[in-house]
Amino acid sequence: MERTLDDWIAEVSNELGIELDVDVPGLLDLTRVVAHGVARPAAPLTAFLIGYAAAQQGGGAQAVDAATRRTVALAERWTAATPPDGT
Repeated sequence: MERTLDDWIAEVSNELGIELDVDVPGLLDLTRVVAHGVARPAAPLTAFLIGYAAAQQGGGAQAVDAATRRTVALAERWTAATPPDGT
């Protein structure tokens, strides 16, 4: 039996005692924008910061979605403000 990304998310959630529907496509889009527009190592760190911020706002899917939207907008502004040569 092949294991999937959804299987992994379910197992991690169970292991950590998390009951939250994860917007996998939204989080993957976020990390794509950050990895390509900011820097690859920024993607997992940004995902962590979004989770931390959401927890400080009381947690839940709505807090994650709000933090994700704000961060995507920031990453897009960051990308637009950075010259193509990176200086």
